[in-house]
Amino acid sequence: MRTVLLRIAARVEAASLVILLANLATVHIPWIATLVGPLHGCAYLLVIGTVLQTTRLRCARWLSLVPGIGGLLAERSIRPRARLSEH
Repeated sequence: MRTVLLRIAARVEAASLVILLANLATVHIPWIATLVGPLHGCAYLLVIGTVLQTTRLRCARWLSLVPGIGGLLAERSIRPRARLSEH
C-alpha cells in the first residue's frame, strides 16, 4: 500500500514541477502557480513521509529529499529490494 502511495506521490511531484517550470518559462499565468505550487509542495512532503515510513535504507531516504525527482529515485532504489523480499 505504501509503495503505491509513493508511486503516485512521486509522479504527482515530478509532473507538478514540470508544469511549474513550463509556466515560469513561458507565459507565467499566476493562477497556475497558485494552484500547482501547493500541490507540488504537498506531494513533496508526502514522498518524504512515505519513504521514511516504508524503508530504513539511507540511500532512499536521502534521495527522497531531492526536489522534483527525488520520489522517483527513491522509489527506484526501494523497488528491487521489495521484489526480493516478496519471494
